[in-house]
Amino acid sequence: MENINKPKIICLTPVKNEAWILDKFLKSASLWADYIIISDQGSTDGSLEIAKRFPKVTLLENESLANFNEYLMRKPLFDEARKIDGNKILISLDADEFFTPNCQETIEWETLLSAKSGTMLKFPWINICPNFESYWLATSSGNFGYIDDGIEFTTGIIHTPRSLQPIDHDAIGFNQIKVLHFQYVDWERMKSKQRWYQCFELINKVNNPVDIFRGYHHMDAMPEADKKPIPREWIHNYNDKGIDITSVYKQSLLYWEKQVLDYMSQYGIRYFSHLNIWEVSWVGIAKKWDYPNPESYKDPRNKLEKLANRWLIKTQTKKNKFGVIQCDKILKLFYK
Repeated sequence: MENINKPKIICLTPVKNEAWILDKFLKSASLWADYIIISDQGSTDGSLEIAKRFPKVTLLENESLANFNEYLMRKPLFDEARKIDGNKILISLDADEFFTPNCQETIEWETLLSAKSGTMLKFPWINICPNFESYWLATSSGNFGYIDDGIEFTTGIIHTPRSLQPIDHDAIGFNQIKVLHFQYVDWERMKSKQRWYQCFELINKVNNPVDIFRGYHHMDAMPEADKKPIPREWIHNYNDKGIDITSVYKQSLLYWEKQVLDYMSQYGIRYFSHLNIWEVSWVGIAKKWDYPNPESYKDPRNKLEKLANRWLIKTQTKKNKFGVIQCDKILKLFYK
């Protein structure tokens, strides 16, 4: 007989052009979630068709979202989840994030199911390296879940909490159950995304170019000593469930490239000359996307700007040193 008091586990995931990993993600989430709610922001790569194949998925097509806004991406997910009757556990994962396999077989799973209303759920965030041989652990556990009590979801435009995070509410920190983050397994895709993020922050005046650089190049300065070998059971246990997490579908056209080209067309290439986005040939990318006059997207930086950029790259591993911090302050004045 079904336990009517058992909470329903609902996975909440915003999506835009995630066909490279969405099938694997939905297979993984279907193992533990009672419902999966997808909010799609106008995907053009087949993500919609993939999502429609999974019986647990409720698909919300959020095509009206013209500009990037995390609140407008995630709010519909919470609204839709609250149409489901009964007690609910809300798990907020992106499409490149998987629970460790066999999470339901851990003692902690019972802790999750029995947690009281209003409790935040925090899991270690495991960043998988491209070789699938090693990983590094994020500095703090991520707030990926919430035992729903009906409070309003509020957040900002970018890099804001993905889940409910009320002040002074209890939180449970998990250890056996982890979140595997696959963003870095396709390095070129990740770098394309980071270049777009840098442009977005500059346009929206979120940060100055120095802080933008420091924030979006942490993975380039990751010490080898901080990396740990991946437990092989993570891979084997997923294989046993019919999910090959080590195969990567690499796309030849990345939509962030087009968005950056559109930004350059709108604001002019000089507007982005202080950003570290010129390690790729935007002329070649413009040709790939069939933009008219692709030569107009060539690197606009002068010698001084290139020198400043090289200094930022060289000092990334020392960014917290006193001397580097002082030089960064001077460089920010140059970039005003």
